[in-house]
Amino acid sequence: MKFTYFILVISLVLSNLTYAKEASLSDLENYQVNTTKMVSSGLPTQQHFEQLKEMGVAHVIDLIPGDRSDEANLTKALALNYHNIQVAWKNPTVANFNEYAAKMNEFSQEKGKILTHCRLNWRGAVFTYLYRVTHLKENEVTAKADMLAIWQPDETWQNFIDEVKVRSTRSK
Repeated sequence: MKFTYFILVISLVLSNLTYAKEASLSDLENYQVNTTKMVSSGLPTQQHFEQLKEMGVAHVIDLIPGDRSDEANLTKALALNYHNIQVAWKNPTVANFNEYAAKMNEFSQEKGKILTHCRLNWRGAVFTYLYRVTHLKENEVTAKADMLAIWQPDETWQNFIDEVKVRSTRSK
């Protein structure tokens, strides 16, 4: 009887821990699973990074401009591969996307999931959408629906999307 009670208590504790881990990402702004190897989100906290690592994230691409040394140090301490691309909100460039795609291609060859993030996952949603349709050749409707679930691009970002897609088509 004591053994059965012990097992019951342990089961409850473990199920609560699992729920707590899942709930800890519920407050991560605009968290989205893009593919089996790609997730995107707004700005993670240290606790989010720890949880994401437990879920298999091994690589982080940060699209926020400015001094990102705190995040670089945090991800290094957690043994996560980190790369920052300085994407200006009012001026995203094809060069930004090409750098992103090259890093995604590199990280995709390694073990682990890839997190793309920015402050609200607006940049991230656009970059993951573009990568999915131009490099992974995913269905446009599905990938676009994921992006639009996060954010409706404004004129600047729609022009950027169109330019990347046109250049991608020309390079084939």
